[in-house]
Amino acid sequence: MKFCSVCGNPVRVGIPEGDNRQRHICDSCGTVHYQNPKVVAGCIAHWDDRILLCRRAIEPRYGLWTVPAGFMENGETTYEGAVRETLEEANARVEVDDLFVTVNLPHIDQVYMLFRGRLLDLDFSPGDESLETELVSEEDVPWDRIAFPTVGEALKLYFADRRAGVFPVHMMDIVREGQASGRYRVRRIC
Repeated sequence: MKFCSVCGNPVRVGIPEGDNRQRHICDSCGTVHYQNPKVVAGCIAHWDDRILLCRRAIEPRYGLWTVPAGFMENGETTYEGAVRETLEEANARVEVDDLFVTVNLPHIDQVYMLFRGRLLDLDFSPGDESLETELVSEEDVPWDRIAFPTVGEALKLYFADRRAGVFPVHMMDIVREGQASGRYRVRRIC
């Protein structure tokens, strides 16, 4: 950030009085510009023993598979965001069961909140951000072509919980190990 979005004057980076983190500060109008993590809401939508996957038609990770999920919009709840993203990406209608997993990604300033949801019917199709949609069983998940570690880890938990017959709420951190390595470390909190 170089200029204040309130008054248009240059900003500086500093620690505001009473704060403990560096922020963008406008000395002209006094605005402190806070930057906070983005929330991604999504749904592990199921029909019997299968789940709905979408193959991405956009970057990042074009052509790889994921569950319907995306950034929340202002004015909506996480639950509403998960339902909306499922409809936008897969033209699928769901009834949300409950929150399933929260995944913290501090290295990219994101928090994923994935819900379990029951498909209301089998009338789904690719939305604008998907190349294709498919209902898959655990054996048919394209594990080597899952777009994001958050989704891969969430699906592992989902299938393990389904086998156990209980779906507790999970929380984990996924931290990248080095800038260029592409490897990550998962820390399950609960």
